[in-house]
Amino acid sequence: LFPPTQEIVSGESEEENNGVNLMEFSDEILLHILSYVPCTDLVLNVRRTCRKLATLCLDKSLTHTVLLQKDYKVNKDKVKQLMRDIGKEIYQLNMAGCYWLPSSSIDHITRCKNLVKLNLSGCHITSLHLSKTLSTLQQLRSLAIDVNPGFDASQLSSECKATLSRVLELKQTLYTPSYGVVPCCTSLEKLLLYFEILDHSREGFMLSGQLMVGESNVPHYQNLRVFYARLAPGYVNQEVVRLYLAVLSDRTPENLHAFLISAPGSFAETGATKNLLDSMARNVRLDALQLPKAWINGSGLLQHLKFNNPFYFSFSRCTLSGGQLMQRVMNGGKDLKSLTSLNLSGCIHCLAPESLFRKAEDDIDSSILESLVVSCCNLRHLNLSAAHHHSSKNIGNHLCQLLARLKHLLSLALPVCSITDVAANMEKPPMQSNVMPQTLGKKVRIGIQTYSNQKPHSSVFWTLMGSLPFLENLEIIGSSFSSAMPRNEPAIRNSLPPCIRAQSVGDAEVAAIGQVTYLQSLTLAQLPNILTGSGLVSIGLQCQHLRTLSLANLGMMGNVVYMSALMDMLKHCKCLRDLRLEQPYFSAGAQFFQALSHCSSLQRLCIVSRSGTLQSDAVMSFMANCLEVIMCHMFMGESLTVCKNLQQSLVRSFQADRPALNVVIFPLLHEDLTEVIRDVPMRHLDEITLFKSRVAEEPPNLWW
Repeated sequence: LFPPTQEIVSGESEEENNGVNLMEFSDEILLHILSYVPCTDLVLNVRRTCRKLATLCLDKSLTHTVLLQKDYKVNKDKVKQLMRDIGKEIYQLNMAGCYWLPSSSIDHITRCKNLVKLNLSGCHITSLHLSKTLSTLQQLRSLAIDVNPGFDASQLSSECKATLSRVLELKQTLYTPSYGVVPCCTSLEKLLLYFEILDHSREGFMLSGQLMVGESNVPHYQNLRVFYARLAPGYVNQEVVRLYLAVLSDRTPENLHAFLISAPGSFAETGATKNLLDSMARNVRLDALQLPKAWINGSGLLQHLKFNNPFYFSFSRCTLSGGQLMQRVMNGGKDLKSLTSLNLSGCIHCLAPESLFRKAEDDIDSSILESLVVSCCNLRHLNLSAAHHHSSKNIGNHLCQLLARLKHLLSLALPVCSITDVAANMEKPPMQSNVMPQTLGKKVRIGIQTYSNQKPHSSVFWTLMGSLPFLENLEIIGSSFSSAMPRNEPAIRNSLPPCIRAQSVGDAEVAAIGQVTYLQSLTLAQLPNILTGSGLVSIGLQCQHLRTLSLANLGMMGNVVYMSALMDMLKHCKCLRDLRLEQPYFSAGAQFFQALSHCSSLQRLCIVSRSGTLQSDAVMSFMANCLEVIMCHMFMGESLTVCKNLQQSLVRSFQADRPALNVVIFPLLHEDLTEVIRDVPMRHLDEITLFKSRVAEEPPNLWW
């Protein structure tokens, strides 16, 4: 706000007659302004500028909750000084994802005697450090930690276990088979478990899901209200989560109101899990539900489960038909105004009356969607991706027209084929995939004049975008799209062709997104009819709040046809923090990085490109100019030598000034890619490096 060497006293300004003096604002206004400044800057810098700010920066409203989880400039010395200055005033401390801080930094938390909530997910912490820290935090009620190989619960002191016995909320990320601290938390009401255990060690040995010696203590679930488990791919994760569920199957907590298990692939139901679900059907009324698809498909479970005031449902990848969904879950369209988040990703028949004789590409039944929209009128988050939701040609029944009634939507995920304007395209011949668009053979000037190929503002998708004033997160993803870089597997060399209905979706639809003024996150994947990318410029100009942008496989695969438009767009994205690009044959050269340098707020960059190329000196220059960038992941077609040399140069040049810097430059098709991926901090891997749909992935406000 002011140079630290210049003392400014309230009411004094050499130019107070020519402008507004910030110090003349009321304390309430100044406190609101200061709430946007990172706490480390407030305490260590801003409060030293003048006497008034020295007082305001220590106001309880600013020191009560300290968020360091994305303060990438914080280092161990700043943490030490921060805890020394305001440790006693901190009641909530979030250090999630501070992977660059040494474990010794955790020791300074012992100064926070009044701490009630503590998030250490993604931090380096040993059993002994955890024991020392928790022993002094007698007021702690909410805790998030990682359990890494080598964790030993026997090293926890009696004082630490006493603190854990009072903890009501626990979030635990497991990288090794273990109960972690769960058996010590005898008063748990909320338990969140993230299973990230790999099936193989670095040496190639198969791992077992059996718990470590000394892990015979069982969890205490009698007070549990929320149980959530998210599994990464792998059989070991499934084995370990079954051990956690075994205790639940013996006695279901009476107050359980949210039961959620997110498991990729096949996770078979067992006798124990069946007993658990039967017990839940008899004894509890749920507000939130998510189950593995194998537990729902073909069973009558949903007929027997009882719901109170549900706010979250996820039936991702289930084969429920629309008829079953409405009858068994939606209660015939009654009493669902409480539902705020619904995930139907991969539910290929969820908008059809029945699934027995239906093909996935058949038209949807608009009456089912209309019933859903009417009964769930307060939806904030809706995911319909990874399915073919084809609207019929009947006027007024298009999916986009029906969704336009959901005025409160904050996030929305749709398949590309669902936004096709069927009526408008009926007289147009389908685009031939083997015909090269004429615009590819000549340079196209990006600007207002390039919008000549856009559809009129009366298109159904244009109307939808104009009807959602509060939308913050939008995903338009091809129903057959799969990323070239899946989790724990070799890179995918071939991709499936886009849906036929998606062939007409291109620049005009992208331009329509520019109407969403407050858009913060945008994902576009597998839009085959992108000819110039002109719609991207519209988004860059009009969506000034955009923070996250993910583009994948736009236009024809053999040529990055939207490069000029992308570079023009980036010049306007002053708030962009995360950029992910996945496109074959992408050339990350000097012009691209020069345009990207206009994104002054950029923090994380990920490029995935089969047969893609990069220019090392351009990358170095970009990193030197963009001082906020702390993550650079590039998986291209370059040789291992080129990649290693560039990665070493980046680390050597910038690591000292950017403690959080994480650089991975590696050939996409190299056999050791999975070994490289396992070393990426989970924060980056989960939020940007790996492609996935994130709309309604978890219940809203699952963790603070």
